Order: sequence, then C-alpha cells, then structure tokens
Amino acid sequence: MLKRIFAIGAGIGVGLLCSVGAVHLGALWGLWPDRELERSTAQIREVMQLVHDRYVDADVVSYEALKQAALDGIAASLDPHTGYLTAGDFKLLQEEIGSEFGGIGVQVEMIEGRLTVIAPIRGTPGDRAGLLRGDQIESIDGEPAGDADLMTLIAKLRGKPGTNVTIGVRRPSEDRSFELTIRRENIHVDSVKVVEPDADGIGIIEIVHFGEDTGDEFRRALDRLRAAGMRALVIDLRDNPGGLLDAAVEVAGPFFHRNELIVYTKGRSASDRLELRSDGRDSVPSDLPVAVLINGGSASASEIVAGALKDTGRAVLVGDKSFGKGSVQTLYPLRGDEALRLTTAKYFTPSGVVIHGKGIPPDIEVKLTPDEEKAVALQHLRADVTDPAEFKERFGVDLVPDRQLAAAKAAVLEKLKPAVVSAP
Repeated sequence: MLKRIFAIGAGIGVGLLCSVGAVHLGALWGLWPDRELERSTAQIREVMQLVHDRYVDADVVSYEALKQAALDGIAASLDPHTGYLTAGDFKLLQEEIGSEFGGIGVQVEMIEGRLTVIAPIRGTPGDRAGLLRGDQIESIDGEPAGDADLMTLIAKLRGKPGTNVTIGVRRPSEDRSFELTIRRENIHVDSVKVVEPDADGIGIIEIVHFGEDTGDEFRRALDRLRAAGMRALVIDLRDNPGGLLDAAVEVAGPFFHRNELIVYTKGRSASDRLELRSDGRDSVPSDLPVAVLINGGSASASEIVAGALKDTGRAVLVGDKSFGKGSVQTLYPLRGDEALRLTTAKYFTPSGVVIHGKGIPPDIEVKLTPDEEKAVALQHLRADVTDPAEFKERFGVDLVPDRQLAAAKAAVLEKLKPAVVSAP
C-alpha cells in the first residue's frame, strides 16, 4: 500500500526507529503517457548504455548499479527526506513499522566511522551476551564492519530468529578485543512505556516511536493509569523521531472531542488538503492536567501530537524546541520489492501553524547539556538499572536528575492546586 511517512531520517541502529504511515495504494508504472517523459527517459537510457559499454572499469558499471545511481541522484536532488529504497532497505523499513524483527537487540550508531553500541535492549540476546555501551563492533561473521554504511551493518546483524551471528568486539574501556557468537531472537520494541502514578498522582507515558500498535498501546496505558488513580499526566516525546501518521492521530484523539480537527496536510494542489479528526473514543476529562516533554529529537509525528495539544491549549509543552520536520513522505512500492519515499505534502496544526523548518517552542523551556541528555536517554532506556554504581559500570555515565521531567511535573501540579476565590 501507499504509505505516509513522518521521519527525520536518523537511525539508532538495530533498534532503529524509522517511521511510516499508511494511506492509499497505487502503481507507479505506466502512469505517465507523456512525450516529455519519453524523451527524457530515452536520453537516460542512451547515457546508461554509453557508460555501460565504454567506461574504463567495466566491473562498476552494471546496469543494476547505474540504475541505482540514477535513482539515488533523482531522490537526492529533491530534499533530504525523499529517497530511493533498495529491496533490503525497504524490508528493513517494513520490519520497523511493525516494531518487531529478528536480531540481537542492541541500539547502535556510527561514531567516528565505528559501529558503536549505544545500549543493549533489556532482556535481549545482546544484553545477555554482556554487550556494553561503547563497545565497538569491528566485524560481523568475519567481514570487517568499517567499510559498510549503517543500514548495511544493521541488515547483517539482523536475521532469522534461531540463527547465529558472530561479531568481533573492541571494548575501549578495557583495551581488549574478543568475539561473541549470539543467537538471534524475535525482538519486539514496545513503542509505549508507562510509569505508574507517583505520590502526587502524576502518571507518565513515554512514546519511543509511532508504530502500528502505538495507538492501542497508548489507550491501554491511559486505562491503566486511570485505574491506578492518575490525577495528572506527562507524555514524554523526547528523542521520538516520528512514525505513522495514523498513530499520531490515535494518540492525540482522546484529548479532543469527536470530529475535532487534530492536523491537516496540504499537497501540491489546493485539492490535496487532507483533514484528520478525532474519533472521540476513550476521551480523557478536559480538566486533566497534561504536560508534554519535547526536545530537538522530537520530530514529525511527535510534533503532530505536541503541536495539536499546544495549539488547542490541552497541554503545556516543556523542554526544548522540537526538530521542525513537518513534511509528509509517501511510500510508493516499485518493481523488484523496491520503493520510492517521496515528499508529497506538508502538515499544519489545527490553527494553521507550519512546523516544517521551524519546530515547536515549549511553553516552559528547560535546556539540558549534551551530557545530561545522553544520561537521561540511557536512564529511560534502561530503567531497570537503578543502582548508581552498577549504572556507571555498565554504561559509563552517572545517574543524573531529569530536570525537564521535574519541570513537567511541577507544571501539572500547579494546575492541580485549588483555585483561590477572592472574598467579595
């Protein structure tokens, strides 16, 4: 099917959180009986044939390689969010949409050209094997990791559950290298995490990304917190790079009346306006104090939720300005299990505010230092490790107070205070 994408294009490795949203389906081939198109494609064909037949290094100019280079070039000439996806990239993206894949369960990034472990996901094969933050993966099944891009390396780490992968690991903290053979498992990444109400009745829902199940998970989290006596709510969207458009609307929906506008998109022509409204299900009381945490890593689908709640006065935003990615990408399946991710529209908050390139400023600004941000992100990822000494030993950073969360709690507590009525 055609899919609408809201993402910033930044991956976080084997736990890569990409983002896509579904709308309609269409075939690309044969849509343009256009003479200008025919002339242009004929010229491209002519150039490809000349390069294929005459270029000095025949090994690098197969028709498949030239096709991929041409498609990459077209996409790269448009905007940073448009892209051509090979069959492998497309498969990886589809796995992320479902929040489930076969792998070892570690989050990785390319740091100074090295595939580096950010953190193992709790309870996964990578966690049980003893991988630590900062470990560098130097080889995968005997092949050096330094010459490949991040997506290629992720694909190599992933595989059918029950199969083994052998990785060469360099641990700078101990100045040693070693090998680990890890059996892959089916890895499920929950998109919603819940923290039970504290002594003040403040519940927390953290949304890691917006996947296919996020709407249902969020509504179940709301039910759980309400049953536990929640009096106020903090929604944590920090470092959430985006996700499905439908999921963003489902998350925002309970805070709006039935048929109330949450977000709308506008495409190339005036007739391309698409309005997305609340279905009115599972609505929360309008007087429930709500705060939303955002930062520079909150993008696209996260900004739909944050922007709609701020725009309508349903929540106070706390933290740092969001990323500012407000364009819509549609995913068009191509021949050979490949796909084109194409920017087709921009989205707007209910009052018409454009977020793309601007971001959403918080109502209460609380900036964290880069070291604080890194530590807080790790604390959320590994909330099971609460002992300061163990946390320092395993992840190389100290536990730190979450000043943004503290400010969000203070903001909703202020709304819980009874109004002071002046004497006549």
